Formats: sequence, structure tokens, C-alpha cells
Amino acid sequence: MKIHRLFGTRLHNMPKAVGMAAVAAALAALSPAASATDITVWHALNPHNSSVFEKLVKQFNRDSGDVTVRLESFGSPEALESKFAGSAKGAGPSLVQLDARRSPDPNDGHNNVKPLYPLLAKHPIKDAKWFIHPESGFARDDKGRLMAFPYMAEVPVMFYNVGAFKKAGLKPEVPNRAWDQLQGQIVDLANRATRNCPATSDQPVSINLENLAAVNNQFFTSNQNGKAKGAPSFSFDNVYVRHLSLMISWVRNELMVRPEFDSTATQRFANNECAVLLSESGNLGAFRDARSLDFGVSGLPYYPQVTQKPGNPFVDGAALWLAAGQSAEQEKAVAEFLAWLAQPKNAAAWYQDTGFLPLTEQAFAATGDSYYSKLGDWRHLVAVYNQKPAVTASSFKIKNYPQIRAMFHQTLQRALNGEQPAPTALKSASTQAAKLMSGK
Repeated sequence: MKIHRLFGTRLHNMPKAVGMAAVAAALAALSPAASATDITVWHALNPHNSSVFEKLVKQFNRDSGDVTVRLESFGSPEALESKFAGSAKGAGPSLVQLDARRSPDPNDGHNNVKPLYPLLAKHPIKDAKWFIHPESGFARDDKGRLMAFPYMAEVPVMFYNVGAFKKAGLKPEVPNRAWDQLQGQIVDLANRATRNCPATSDQPVSINLENLAAVNNQFFTSNQNGKAKGAPSFSFDNVYVRHLSLMISWVRNELMVRPEFDSTATQRFANNECAVLLSESGNLGAFRDARSLDFGVSGLPYYPQVTQKPGNPFVDGAALWLAAGQSAEQEKAVAEFLAWLAQPKNAAAWYQDTGFLPLTEQAFAATGDSYYSKLGDWRHLVAVYNQKPAVTASSFKIKNYPQIRAMFHQTLQRALNGEQPAPTALKSASTQAAKLMSGK
């Protein structure tokens, strides 16, 4: 098609200056660079973190002249994964938030994704020093290569209501990290401050099984979290029996509200109803924004009879995975977006406003003392993840672990409901896990 036909007139009839301007406009209209490359990100963030992400994406879209990011939010990780699993390659998102499955498969058991490290080799993120140590295993393969963007990495922590501790007359106004000493504080909180909700949690498997091992410097699986030869299994010994028995007694005596889901537990804590909440650090940003909530952050409790010094929990959470089936142009646009998120100012804002672990060392360094002043031990709890973890805190990888984790959850629910004693529940969980690992 000749350019002058686009305008319905002949260029030789136009003044020369006007004709040249028309040519330039027509060439610009025909140039691919004139239109932005669209990429789509699917996520299942909670309302607060979703709002933080949307704000960052709007800023990126203003800053970027040739890439536009569009967000699609899902009500739950399960809903997102279901839709993504059913989408054809190239027909879904460009980036997708997927929870860690702890699978031996390099893609962490996810379909329709591809590793991130080849893309970053082709389009490097300049000067970015990833914060989480590679040996944590989060979003990395066995060679330490980055498989996904570790944007929603988090750890379980103990949140506590400072006002409730003051009302109960507890000094110092912080929770004791030894389980038996914490129990005494919970009793005082129940009697003097928050009778309806002295303590609660929304993470029973993480707190009472997975990280009961890590925080007490024990291996979660029989093959030393994959470091030793042999098939993994779960040997829930006397430490687990003792602990689950303690939790059952807490629920029975109304010291702990049974683990609540669908944001019930976190919302109750935000509303000043509960004194102690064992949950994921990704709730921290929402709690900072909660009106009249004065809270601190501490590490998970441990048993001094098992370990002299508490260990660190496993890194958990989700990452942004690169969807398969995209064009080279789209992948380049994805790399540009990820590089923007990794810029110190943007990464620091994400860390501070959400409670996810820092994306980069620069984001952690850019966070000043004033941010931590009322957050208890949060700075220390975060800082350790930039260091090489203890072998007991390195990620474990187990076949069919999502199904095993769901079974663990159901088993713990029955035990905490008083339907099974701790020894029976734990033996059943171990036996069923072995069958699920073998695919039976």
C-alpha cells in the first residue's frame, strides 16, 4: 500500500513541508515501536498487598513507554492455579504467582512455566544482589539457579498485641519464645486481657510440623531434608507428640482458638481481638495499616530442652513464574518489568509495605531504623535470610507434597478438635504421607 493512499490525497498536490510531515506520521503509525507491548500478571495477593502491587504497577506503566502491565487478581491461590493449569501455552498470563510446592521437579511441579535464569542471562538485571541466600532453596533448582522471581517470599512469625501484654501486666511486654514460658503468658493474657482470643493461628502445618523441626534445629524428613541418601519419610517423634498434645490442651482450655482460615484469624488480630497470632510475615503490611493496632513481631517459639538456641523457619510463600509459550518480545518486556521491580526504591517499598522478605540486599539496606522501631525483632528475623542457612533450615523437596500438606492439615484439624489424641494423629499422618509419596 502506498503511503499517500492512506491519506486519500496525492503528496505532489501538498506543500512540501506538509507532505514530509504526513510521511513521518504514516511511518510512525506503521512502526511496531509505536505500540506498547502488553504483559499480564496473575496474582492471588491479599487485599492489602494487592493494593500495594497495583500502586507499583501503575507507577511502572507511567515510567515505561513501551511496556504495559495488566493485572488479574484471583480470590485464592487455588483458584489461580486451577485456571492457569487449564490454560493453553501462550494463552494465559506472562507472569503468574505460584505457591512453593517443594517438589523435586525443577519447575516445582508447575506446568506451563519455564525457568527464569535463562531470561535473566539474556536480559540481566543490573546491580541486583538477591537477598535470600541461594542455599535456602526457595525458587531455585538444585544448582542454585533462579527458577522464579522471589517476590512473595515470607516466613512464619509470632505477632503480638503490645496493648494486650500491657493490660495483662506482663513485663517485659513481649512473648517468651520458650513454649512452656509462653503458655504462662497466654494464661495471664486469657485471665486479664483477651479472654475470647488469647492466641490463634492460621498456619497449623507450618507451625506445628514443618517449622517445629526447623526452629528446634531438627530435620523435617528422615533423609535430612534431601541432603542424605534414601527416600524421605516422616518420623514424628516425642517432640511432635509432646507439642501437639500441648496445642490440643490449649484449644481445650480456650487458651488458643482453633486455627482459622479465610483470613479470619488475621482479621481478628488486626481488630485487636487476639493477643498472639502465629502466621506468615506477609501480613505485616496490613497490620501496620490497621487503625489503633500496636503490635510487635517475634520469632516462633521453640523448646529449650531440644535446642539451646532457636533456629530459623523455612522460607515459604510464592514467586512470580515466567509462563511458557511467549514471544521473544513479550519475554523482553517481562525482563524490563522485573528489572524495574528490583530497583532499590521499588523493592524497598514492596518489602516495607507488605512484610515479604526483601527482594534484594539493596532493598534491605535502604530500609532505615525508623521502619523497625515498633516492630520488635523483625529486623533480626529478616537479616538471617541473607546468610547461608543451617542444613536443617534448607528447603526440603518431596514428591506430591501439596497433597501431603493438605492431609497434614486435615489430620491436625481432627486432633485439635479433640477427635484424635496426638500419638494416633501423628502416626496416621506419617503412614498416609508414605503412601502419597509412593503415589499409592
